[in-house]
Amino acid sequence: MEERRKSKRSELKSTITIKRLDQDTTEYIEIDIVDVSKSGVGFNCKEPLIIGAMYESDLRIWTQEILHAILEIVRIEKKGDMYSYGATFVGMPAMDSFRIEAYQAFENER
Repeated sequence: MEERRKSKRSELKSTITIKRLDQDTTEYIEIDIVDVSKSGVGFNCKEPLIIGAMYESDLRIWTQEILHAILEIVRIEKKGDMYSYGATFVGMPAMDSFRIEAYQAFENER
């Protein structure tokens, strides 16, 4: 598959819950994170999501810090009974983006 993400990806095995912002319902969906970059996240999920939809999330990164982020779905691929998604961070504070980048720099030094 062609790399489309603008920033370096780092593996992150984690599960978080997301909530769609543009609906009145408060349905939460559990997702399995595959990787993270300072600009977005790749994840798997059993639920069909919609390209362009915005989701609120609390992302636990490697340092166990929680980053509150808004995700916009930009890629969907069906894999068996699961879906593989790509999402970009929308409006993530620069400090949170820096936390991801700093961890990646530290890991590259190891």
